[in-house]
Amino acid sequence: MTALPASSPRVLSGIQPSGTLHLGNYFGAIRQHIALQHSHPDQALYFIADYHALTTVRDPEVLRGHVFDAAVTYLALGLDPGRAMLFRQSDVPEVTELAWLLATVTGMGLLERAHSYKDKLANNITPSVGLFYYPVLMAADILAYDGTLVPVGKDQLQHVEMAQDMATHFNEAYGPVLTRPEPLPAKAATVPGIDGRKMSKSYGNTLPLFESGKKLRKLVGGIVTDSTALGEPLPFATCNVVALLRLFCTDPELAQIESWYHAGRRDDAPFGYGHAKLLLADKIDLYFAAARTRRERLLTPEGRAEVENVLTRSAARARVLAHQTLERCRRACGLR
Repeated sequence: MTALPASSPRVLSGIQPSGTLHLGNYFGAIRQHIALQHSHPDQALYFIADYHALTTVRDPEVLRGHVFDAAVTYLALGLDPGRAMLFRQSDVPEVTELAWLLATVTGMGLLERAHSYKDKLANNITPSVGLFYYPVLMAADILAYDGTLVPVGKDQLQHVEMAQDMATHFNEAYGPVLTRPEPLPAKAATVPGIDGRKMSKSYGNTLPLFESGKKLRKLVGGIVTDSTALGEPLPFATCNVVALLRLFCTDPELAQIESWYHAGRRDDAPFGYGHAKLLLADKIDLYFAAARTRRERLLTPEGRAEVENVLTRSAARARVLAHQTLERCRRACGLR
């Protein structure tokens, strides 16, 4: 009774449906996910973590909206359902049964060391049982599909390590049934928000992916800068606007912008933060223009039906994998 890993490395990651996705989400995770579908065709699985979202979202309509928006965003940005699976976590109920099997071999101490749990305690917030159990369900999300590679940033690395521990504990108890996953460190850019801190919905400092025109310019105009007067040399290395421009500009373009910053002038005219912000807004607008058009199509009635079809078909494929894993675990435990 052995684990059955994919014939080639299988990529697995989840997306939190917690609101409008922004530049930090794209450059921190989504861009890498889209790229991995090409290097691992038919072996990339991305689930929208609606079970996990229940620890914070209490409005069913809001949750459904967030889930749909996440699916539309991935498809608009280039996820190809012919190469990768995109599905709702709750459409594969096998993961919840696997989570219980994992919980029976997982020590309390492991869960008590989880960063999210400790952060809540440190801030005098009483965590729910769901939040405490969160790492077990996340481990089941990974192990159910024999996931071998899990793209993660530093803030999520612990969850993969905990999944490794749970797989090891289960295999020690019942034999080599589960495939041990390995983290795939995300080559993520640091994305500052409009206030200079890490871009995050919890800080209210985000730039939405699909905003455009005047609304986008207004949001970009709110990026925090210092009080250097128009026409004076500007600090290039520490500027929040420049940090975002680096995500969109080529090296020659950045060199040109740096010369404008140091001189405080462009083409014999004064150059200031306002000009840099307009340049950034135009870059963002152009970069996501094609995806914005695809998103608009997916929001039509026909497009919505297409999105639902992708989620349903992907879930059916994912359930086949999860069922195979769960049956191995049931037999190993004596439940079959």
